[in-house]
Amino acid sequence: METILSFTAWPMARPNPYSPFHIIAALIGILLSLYSARVLAKKTSFEKSSSSVLFCCGLVLAACELYKQAFLYFIVNSKSFDWWYFPFQLCSIPMYLCLLYPVVSSSYLRQILLTFLQDFGILGGIMALVEPSGLMHPYWTLTLHGFLWHFILIFLGLYCCFGRTLKPSLIEFLRTLPLFFLCCLIATIINVSVGPEGNADMFYISPYYPCLQIVFHEISLHVGIIPGNLIYLFSIPLGAGIIHYILWIAMRPTARQ
Repeated sequence: METILSFTAWPMARPNPYSPFHIIAALIGILLSLYSARVLAKKTSFEKSSSSVLFCCGLVLAACELYKQAFLYFIVNSKSFDWWYFPFQLCSIPMYLCLLYPVVSSSYLRQILLTFLQDFGILGGIMALVEPSGLMHPYWTLTLHGFLWHFILIFLGLYCCFGRTLKPSLIEFLRTLPLFFLCCLIATIINVSVGPEGNADMFYISPYYPCLQIVFHEISLHVGIIPGNLIYLFSIPLGAGIIHYILWIAMRPTARQ
């Protein structure tokens, strides 16, 4: 395995945010995600194909994550595990939900998962591309992994939007919040369990150092770590709610046809 990973350790100059590489890759990826989600949702029955599509995407994400973890362990970190890269960020959650979706029989729970993938998935994908420093690495495979991962999140969110009747009700969105805050709780448990030396920062809400997300880092420096984390946490569902509303507005003409 180490030999194979070494073979794929193709070095590159770390791209700069908003460089031609970043802008061109983001535009191409978003357009392909939009086109493929639209075509797939129109040509197949969402009820019949959603389990297969989501599960396949989950498998692709899981394979990418296994490669990334192995690459980081053997190549980047010289056979030591770095908790910073543990796969439980907001953008990691769709991988678990896609793998879980086929075994969920309750239509009520399925709608919650689909709405979460739609609103929080698109939010995570877009925000990572807007502030792409975490996607840029000195290796081609890791950089491409970061971009591909977030393109898949955007595809999943749009596929869930195009494939089903989008309800404008606030209730549909609010039903995703317990899942979001459950994930936040798990992230906090991981951060606290690993401790300040472990460098775990799941969901960027470590209680040991300020939030590293742009803008919110400055807020944490001014108001304190815990208040800053709370502000950051409540801004995420606010952003996801805005995504939900924008998608509903955009899809209304389609729904009337």
